[in-house]
Amino acid sequence: MKLAFAVFLAVSAVQATADCPVAPDHISGIDSLIAQAQDASTEQEARGISGQMWQLWTDAPDARSQTLLDRGMSMREAWDLAGALAEFDALVAYCPEYAEGYNQRAFVNYLQQDFGAALIDLDRAIALSPNHVAALSGRALSLLGLKRMDEARAALNHALELNPWLSERALLAPGGLLDPPGEDI
Repeated sequence: MKLAFAVFLAVSAVQATADCPVAPDHISGIDSLIAQAQDASTEQEARGISGQMWQLWTDAPDARSQTLLDRGMSMREAWDLAGALAEFDALVAYCPEYAEGYNQRAFVNYLQQDFGAALIDLDRAIALSPNHVAALSGRALSLLGLKRMDEARAALNHALELNPWLSERALLAPGGLLDPPGEDI
């Protein structure tokens, strides 16, 4: 009986994955928005551009994945982290090639201070969407949580190359948590 149930779950997982369409291709749109963020002259202008990035990242492959994403994000905002995690687990199982599912699950894990789990999901999100600025900055924050300071600093610098207006830039400022160590006199 246990074997039959395990086979049923495996077949169901394969069928669920097979049903998820390819995520919308927003690479050129994100690249264009990154260029705009780099050219922005004010933080307010850059925030508007970041909002446009979020619109593209959260454009799920189909209605089912959009519902899972939206429900999970609403639960996270209401601090129902267990419920949000369940929604994002379902989203990742259904659409394993959709970067935002991993990014959102990472955010929940980060909020729960499970930085190792967050880092695993962020690495997957970045592998799927290399210019996902939010995942890159989330990776830096997770590495900071793990006290891997040099890696956190490098990850944040990479994110800031794409969008120099990220609020996390304050971590690299003098006195910030990722302020590079000074030279002893």
